[in-house]
Amino acid sequence: MFKFISGFSFSLCRYARDMERPQNSVARTPTDSIMAQRRSKNKSYRQSYRSCLGAASRLSHTPGWTARRLNTSRRTKSHNITEKVNPEDLALLVKTEWQLSYVTPLYQFRHTQLRSYSRQLSAFITAEKQQGLAVEVEGAQTSFRVSFSAVQGLGETDDDAETVLLQIHSKPVFAGKDEAQKLVWSGWLTCINGNPEYLHLLPKDFTCLPLFGSRGAENLTSLVKSWFQQTFDCCFGPLEINQTCLQWLAALWTNCHIESSIQHLKMIWTLPVEPPLQITYTVNSQDVWELWNSVRNPSLESREEEEAARSIDIEEVTRFMQGLKSHFYRHFRLDLSAGRLSQVSSALGSAKFSGRIKMSNSRYVLTTLTLLTECALLKMPI
Repeated sequence: MFKFISGFSFSLCRYARDMERPQNSVARTPTDSIMAQRRSKNKSYRQSYRSCLGAASRLSHTPGWTARRLNTSRRTKSHNITEKVNPEDLALLVKTEWQLSYVTPLYQFRHTQLRSYSRQLSAFITAEKQQGLAVEVEGAQTSFRVSFSAVQGLGETDDDAETVLLQIHSKPVFAGKDEAQKLVWSGWLTCINGNPEYLHLLPKDFTCLPLFGSRGAENLTSLVKSWFQQTFDCCFGPLEINQTCLQWLAALWTNCHIESSIQHLKMIWTLPVEPPLQITYTVNSQDVWELWNSVRNPSLESREEEEAARSIDIEEVTRFMQGLKSHFYRHFRLDLSAGRLSQVSSALGSAKFSGRIKMSNSRYVLTTLTLLTECALLKMPI
């Protein structure tokens, strides 16, 4: 028996869909010779991507999205990255909500050229502003200062490219002479535990940083994406966190409860009725932990060496979610299986279907980014 009643929060409201639309990926055309070279490189990239996906993806009826699926099992453990990652960089990544996008491999991107990229992007934003594309961030701005930096110590494997952090600072027109510039936009590109087979098949001129997070004014985000597309011949697209990924995050975060209390597990479900309904379902930590233990593989519970980094498989995730939905049905006679899971949150973080993610505990940043990197690679067009 599960004592979930005290942990419930139930509300009904009108649901409004809010999904990020894909950004315009049209880039300015450079010289014909350069474009011809890049087309050749892109062809090699596409062939490498298809090779990684298998023969089935070469069929003529294959859609322009990968046919692969998320891994059916994964290991979870906490990582003390505070000793390896710059505290300032870590503070920016954690406890901030990011809007996610996927990014195709960057052509001729070099980590050794980050200082040059800072100057180029700053000049690009200034030029766009002078052409009448005003960038309004809390009022009129003077100049924008862009900084690129590599986040040391965040990678998991030698195949992963170093995470890149972007920051844009600016000062309002009427700011005092000695007033410092303020951070008005931030973003990052990363690849944590990327598919090694795919990474090895990429041509050497391409750098894979498939996961992009941004926070700040939307017009600045559009300008940053536009500059990347023109400079590195890449493409951005919205990265929704689908229901399967949300279920994985619910299980992964619950599995971390012994080391770092999740405090509660909150889920928001959307039911397709008229008018649409949103159901908020909250379970306290002890109850959800007991349910999680009940669906775990018994052979793992008796092996102490598995506690630090034990494997979770999709069958356990499915049983865990089914247990939550069954309990809800017994009390309210509402079948959540008919709806869609659109948000998951706990003390360790929150994730929304619209592609917004917040990581609240640095020890589980790598676990979360590994799953999201996998999602980005799968969403990438062939």
